[in-house]
Amino acid sequence: MQYIGRALYRDQALSAIREAIMVGDLAPGAPIRDVELAERLGLSRTPVREALARLTDEGLVESKPHSYTRVTELSTSAVRDAHAVVQAMHALAARLAVPLMDAGDLDAMRAANARFASALVDRDVAAALAADDEFHDVAVRRSGNFAVVATIERYTPLVRRLERLRFGTPPGRHSVAMHDEIIAACAAPDADLAAVLVERNWATLADLLEED
Repeated sequence: MQYIGRALYRDQALSAIREAIMVGDLAPGAPIRDVELAERLGLSRTPVREALARLTDEGLVESKPHSYTRVTELSTSAVRDAHAVVQAMHALAARLAVPLMDAGDLDAMRAANARFASALVDRDVAAALAADDEFHDVAVRRSGNFAVVATIERYTPLVRRLERLRFGTPPGRHSVAMHDEIIAACAAPDADLAAVLVERNWATLADLLEED
C-alpha cells in the first residue's frame, strides 16, 4: 500500500478550496474557518491551513492575524495585476506557438471553440470555461515554454472568477468570433497578428474590472 504523504493532503485541500472559490461556492468576501473546511473535506487542520497559505499567495484569500481569513473581493488590484500577466503570457504563447502549429492543432482549436459556442448558448458557464481553456491551451502547450506555462497556471485561478462572470453574460458570446479570428491568424500563419488578437481577446475581461 502506497504511503499518502502530508503534501498530498495539502494538494487535495488546495484543489478543493480553490475550486470552491472559483465557482462561487465560497463567495467574494466570505469568511473562511479552517476548522469548518477541515470537517467538510475530511482532513485535519494542518493541510487546510497550508492550502490557505498557498491561496493567500495566489491572491484568492486574504487574512489578518487574530482577526479574519476570507475570500478576496473580486475587484482588487491583485485581480488586475494577475489579469495583466495572464493576458501577456497568452499573447506570448501565441507568438511562440504559431510557427510550430500543425493541422491537428488548428482542428483542436476549432473543436474547442465549437464546444465553447454551444456551452454559451446553453448558459453552461462551467462547460464554457472548460472549452475556453482547451482553446487557449493549444497555443500554450505548443509554445513549449515552461515559464509561460507555469506563470499562466499560477495566476489563472485569480482571474477565473472574472471569467465566470463574463461567460454568464451576452458579451461573452463575442469571444466565439474572436476565437475564429485567432484561428485564421494561426492558419495564415501570422504569429504577430495571432498574438495581437489573443491579447485583444483577453482584454475583454479587463472591461469587467473597469465596470466593477
